[in-house]
Amino acid sequence: MLSGIDTEFVAYIGMFLILLAFFLETRNKLHSKDKPYLFLMAIGSALLAIRAYLIEEWAFLILELAWFSTAFLGILVSGNSKPTLDVEIELKSSIDE
Repeated sequence: MLSGIDTEFVAYIGMFLILLAFFLETRNKLHSKDKPYLFLMAIGSALLAIRAYLIEEWAFLILELAWFSTAFLGILVSGNSKPTLDVEIELKSSIDE
């Protein structure tokens, strides 16, 4: 089993990845729906969820699992090439004219 120092190291890596994603998003280097952003969030959240489980912080575990699930779902959905609602509205408006 991992020692307290090992799990803390895992937590710092997870925290760094999430903060890096947030920093890059606020500097307009990434968009919150871009795959690199979502990957950073998913991996960071997964690492923090592991840490939360190991130290038995159940509320934090639930929070991180929710963040991970949201990011992972975003990755799956971003592979979908269907037009967005905005594009559909623009196409419909063009057809109606």
